[in-house]
Amino acid sequence: MGFFKTNMLKSLEWVDSSSDNIVYKYPMDGRQIQYGSKLTVRESQVAVFLNKGKIADVFGPGMYTLQTSNLPIFTQLMSWPYGFKSPFYADVYFVNTKQFTNQKWGTSNPITMRDKEFGTIRLRGYGNYAFKVSDAETFLKEIFGTNPSFTTEDISSYLKSIIVSSISDTIAESKISALDIASNLIEFSKVATESLSDDFANLGLKLTKLVIENISFPEEVEKAIDTRSSMGVLSDKMDTFVKYQSAHAIRDAANNPGAAGLGSQIGTGVALGEIIKESVKGSKSTESENADVKFCPSCGAGNPKKAKFCVECGGKLIEKGKCPKCGAEVSAKAKFCPECGEKLK
Repeated sequence: MGFFKTNMLKSLEWVDSSSDNIVYKYPMDGRQIQYGSKLTVRESQVAVFLNKGKIADVFGPGMYTLQTSNLPIFTQLMSWPYGFKSPFYADVYFVNTKQFTNQKWGTSNPITMRDKEFGTIRLRGYGNYAFKVSDAETFLKEIFGTNPSFTTEDISSYLKSIIVSSISDTIAESKISALDIASNLIEFSKVATESLSDDFANLGLKLTKLVIENISFPEEVEKAIDTRSSMGVLSDKMDTFVKYQSAHAIRDAANNPGAAGLGSQIGTGVALGEIIKESVKGSKSTESENADVKFCPSCGAGNPKKAKFCVECGGKLIEKGKCPKCGAEVSAKAKFCPECGEKLK
């Protein structure tokens, strides 16, 4: 009688004290489950019964008395057409269905993209995500199999590679400029989350949150952005800049007692201001000229604004449309708006 008492399980439950344990196999140690035993499944848990390696019954949160009515599939697998009263053996897995937060992701290698302003550039990014088990049966079949335990560390590398790959594809398909991505991280995170939903669902998981904390550019691109920003400030305040240069030249000349020094300093200051002013005018005129030119999407040749076919290759020139959300001009082949990120039909 002592042997039977020590080899019978009357109660099954799992109290999880960790923060990263996804699956826990109940230690049977050769013991059998007594008919009428109690099974306790806590909130954010699922209990899975296996018979000879096959999934039998799945229990959600609650307290159960294990008998024929609660184990219909198991009873059928064991060929008990009229129910059972004797002890039985089964593998029992508890699956944690809570959210696992603050999981890190990052690009181990740069993401290469073609940008309309900077050409081909490489981006790096990092952030965090959260996920949960949405289908314990699929998760068992596809991921953890019959391991006695399974933690977030066992799957984090795999999920990270799926996330980085999907973000790379989303960037390529969106045709959004690198600057627009960097300034609209929240909107871009939502688009990436939607594209990842099917990949996670196929594993029995759900991506509950994806955060892109930062998108960084190569050093040379950052310098180009800084230079362009500086020139933008100068072009808006060119008259003030010319006066500023002239005032400095006069001040420096006042400290020079020679008359020749006065004329030289003033002339240098004014000349420098005029040179910069003319260069900015030239850049503005170039931009104006480019606005009247339509570029061929096939060969890149410039064409008159009203042209319908390319003068170089004869290809059809694509007309631009407008974003239904913000009204910005977009290419007819664009899938996302370069201004607001709206998905285009």
